[in-house]
Amino acid sequence: MRIPFGTIAVTKESRRLIDEALDSVRLSSGRLVKEFETKFAALTGTKEAVAVSTGTDADILALAVLHDFGARRGDEVIIPALSFVATGNAVVHAGFKPVFVDIERHTLNIDPKKIERAITKKTRAIMPVHLMGKPAEMDTINRIAKKHNLYVIEDAAEAHGAVYKGRNIGTLGDMAAYSTYIAHIITTIEGGIVTTDRADFAEVLRSLRSHGRACKCKVCVMNCGAASYCDKRFKYGEGSDIRFVFERIGYSAKMNELEAAVGIGSMTNYKKIIAKRHGNLISMIEKFQKFAPWLYTIKEEKHEQIGPHAFAIIRGEKAPFSRNELGLYLEKAGIDTRHLFSSMPTQCPGFAYLGHKLGDFPNAEYMGLNGLHIGVHQDLGPAHVNYFIKTMERFFAEKGIKLR
Repeated sequence: MRIPFGTIAVTKESRRLIDEALDSVRLSSGRLVKEFETKFAALTGTKEAVAVSTGTDADILALAVLHDFGARRGDEVIIPALSFVATGNAVVHAGFKPVFVDIERHTLNIDPKKIERAITKKTRAIMPVHLMGKPAEMDTINRIAKKHNLYVIEDAAEAHGAVYKGRNIGTLGDMAAYSTYIAHIITTIEGGIVTTDRADFAEVLRSLRSHGRACKCKVCVMNCGAASYCDKRFKYGEGSDIRFVFERIGYSAKMNELEAAVGIGSMTNYKKIIAKRHGNLISMIEKFQKFAPWLYTIKEEKHEQIGPHAFAIIRGEKAPFSRNELGLYLEKAGIDTRHLFSSMPTQCPGFAYLGHKLGDFPNAEYMGLNGLHIGVHQDLGPAHVNYFIKTMERFFAEKGIKLR
C-alpha cells in the first residue's frame, strides 16, 4: 500500500470551464477569476477575496497593503519562528523586517505570551500562522493587536476549513492569506487568495497584483467580457489612460483563467472533502496516542476544528531514534513524509543577516530537527490509516520499544 502526501482531481466542471476559456481565447485574469473570488469569499464568509498567483504572493500583497495605511519600509511585522519559509520571505519582499517569536510545542503556533515583548515603536502588524491547519490563539492575538494599534493578517495557507470558536479562519483578522497550491484543499494548481471585509484593502490588493495600477475596479467590464469599452478609462487626471497610471509600487501576481477554472471545480465537493480529510485526521490523532511519549502530535480542542491539511508527527525528547530514522522507515513502507519546516531565523541561512543564533528559538528549532508530517487527503480512508498505524507499530517493535 502507498500513502501519497497529496492528491488533486480536476473535475468535470473544471474541464468544461477550461474548454470554454480556451475557446474564448481569453486566458488572462477575467470572468473565471472573478467567479472564483466571489465563491471563495462566500465559502469563507468574508465580503472580499482577491486572487493572486501564489500563496506567497497572497502573504506579500496582504502585507504590502499596509504601505497605503501608514506603514513605512523597514517597519516590523511579528511572525512565528516556525513556518514554511514563504512566511518570512513575504515579510521581506513586502518591504518589512520580520520579527520572530517562538512557538508552543503543543500547538506548533506562535506563543501569544511572548508577543508583547517583541513589539516596538516600528511594529505595524502581527501575522499568525495556522500551522498544519490548527488555529492560532486569535482572541489573545487580537487583544494584543488592538491594545497596540496593530493590524492582524492571518497566514491561512494550510487552514482551509479551520474554525476557531465558531468562526471561520480567514475572518478573524484584518486580512487572511491563503494558498491554493496543488497540495491544498481548494486548489488552482498554483495560486493564492486574500480575504478581507474591507473594501479599501481589496481595492489596493487589486492594484498591487497588477503593477500598482490605478485601474482597480472590483469587476473589470473589459476583462470580464461585459463590454469592450470602459467609460472610466480616460477620466484619470487630465484624461490619462488609467491602465497606465501606477499609484504605488506593485507586483505582477495575477491568477489566470485556467487556474481559476480548476479552483471553481475544486469547490464543488468542498464540504465532502473537508469531512473526509477531517475524519482521517481525527482517526490518526486518536490512534497515535499509543506512541507517546516517544512520539506525539497536535490535538483538536473543543473550541476549534483543525483544517485537515496534514498529520504532524513530533519526536519526543527521550525517543531512542532520530526523526530521519523514522522518516526513512515510513518512506520505504510507501508513506510519503515531509519535514515539519524549520526555525526560519536560525535554521534557514537566508535570514542569517538578522543576527539570530541557535538557541534563540528553542521550540521552533526543536520542530525543525524533530518534526514530520504526512498526508490525510480525501483519497485515503480507514485502510490507509490502519496501514500507517501498523507500520508505526512495526517500527517500534523492530526498535525493541514496548508500547503502552
